[in-house]
Amino acid sequence: MNAVPKVPANATAQDILRLGLAAAQGPVKLACSFSLEDVAIIELAQEAGLEIGVFALDTGRLNEETYEVADALTERYRIKIDWYFPKHEAVEQLEREKGLFSFRESLDNRHECCHIRKVEPLGRALQGLAGWVTGMRREHNVTRTDLKAIELDQLNGGILKLNPLLDWNEAQLTEFVEQRRLPQNRLLKQGYRSIGCAPCTRAVQPGEDARAGRWWWENPEHKECGLHRR
Repeated sequence: MNAVPKVPANATAQDILRLGLAAAQGPVKLACSFSLEDVAIIELAQEAGLEIGVFALDTGRLNEETYEVADALTERYRIKIDWYFPKHEAVEQLEREKGLFSFRESLDNRHECCHIRKVEPLGRALQGLAGWVTGMRREHNVTRTDLKAIELDQLNGGILKLNPLLDWNEAQLTEFVEQRRLPQNRLLKQGYRSIGCAPCTRAVQPGEDARAGRWWWENPEHKECGLHRR
């Protein structure tokens, strides 16, 4: 099990990545959902010459616009994205037994769908890694206010989990992406601020937080898919 390095209070995102990579002493990959956060992390890693792989979870229900960002990133950076998919037998059984929108009927049903489409594939994606990188920020939601820059992921074998953008705010992130003309999801210009699976994502209203459009029928404290259980 890796030791969590001490992260200075004034550490930059690139500092956090460097510290995490050094402490991991093995392969580290970014879990990429093609958000502004993930695009910014790829840019920062490339700029600093840091070797971070990239993997993505194709749930089978992503927006077309999300795939467009993936294509733009591979074109811009010439990077390889390792795609992971849910097991088709589990998806078939879920949809045959409960239909296509069971996740809207109860929190348990939604967790079941997320487990099949995201959590189980994530487990496979993390096999053999010494650490992984996320685009999580404290500003996102009440479920992320106690986020640490680098932490042990006890639920995934005790590997390191790096959150280099934890203290970035949305204005800072948007400015970074736009100044560098980085790829971004076209849905962001339509009022979307956090984009996941198409049926579980909508545009937000003025004054709502960034993740209000995710699973909007649920209470804020429930708005995680299981990838970032704490």
